[in-house]
Amino acid sequence: MSLDILTFGEALVEVMRTGLDQPLDRPGPFVGPYPSGAPFIFAVQAARLGARVAAVGAVGDDAFGRCLLDQLREDGVETHGVHVLPGHTTGVAFVAYSSDGSRDFVFHLRHAAGGQLTPALLDETLFEGLKVLHLMGSTLSIHEEALQAGQRALALAKAAGARFSFDPNLRPQLMPADQARLAFAPFVEAADVLLPTAEEARLLTGQPTTEEAVAALLAGRPERIVIITQGAAGCTVHQRDSTAYVPGFAVEEVDPTGAGDCFDAGFLVSWLAGQTPVEAARFANACGALAVTAQGPMAGARRLEEVLAFVEEEKRHD
Repeated sequence: MSLDILTFGEALVEVMRTGLDQPLDRPGPFVGPYPSGAPFIFAVQAARLGARVAAVGAVGDDAFGRCLLDQLREDGVETHGVHVLPGHTTGVAFVAYSSDGSRDFVFHLRHAAGGQLTPALLDETLFEGLKVLHLMGSTLSIHEEALQAGQRALALAKAAGARFSFDPNLRPQLMPADQARLAFAPFVEAADVLLPTAEEARLLTGQPTTEEAVAALLAGRPERIVIITQGAAGCTVHQRDSTAYVPGFAVEEVDPTGAGDCFDAGFLVSWLAGQTPVEAARFANACGALAVTAQGPMAGARRLEEVLAFVEEEKRHD
């Protein structure tokens, strides 16, 4: 059976501090492991919403790898593209939260299984009948082979007639912004759906204002959808002849990890189901809001009926 959505990238688990303002450079308690990795959070959210989805990546033959694979299988994510690499341990992100909302990370990724991203990991059969390929700039920024894998995935998706969704997800600690602008240019050019923040849109286009950046991204692409994501404030949907602000939902934040990934999944699943971009964006805002209400990167990724019930309840309060 062909896939609705395919993604690939860094597979890892998260181990996090148990409270606020506990720095990573001092002894203290941790909790975890939690299955994680932005493309895999995205894939789990899409699967819980009912999409046929696969994620490509690599884990080690160890307990952390089994932790992630067990979660993917439980949620119905196609895993035959997830490779188990002998001689490599599963990637780990250690996370600390600050009371100002910021986070600090220590990654074991580049030399872990999750960092061994190459074009050879891509199974061409996954692209047969594919509807949408979704990639993230954080994955492409890991190293040159990961970028080459992204280029190969994009070529296979184009050949299969699939649409392409791109979240720049800029990570300056992995790739400087100027370098990312050049590296991401083919992906930005190819995207049917772009999901940047306002700052990312300006950096990727070199334009001084968000309005000019959006205009540059829409130029010559009448069918393209550009969604400027604004976190808890919601998002703005830009198309050739329309702009619509879609407000977010007020929730109590517990763990912000994965909110953007759940937003992306919510938008694509809803859009593929025939909703308008604005309708899909409202649904995506709900997915992103719910994502922050539970501890653990995937814990807040809700099932379709839960998201719909949340949206209906919020309508009654409007």
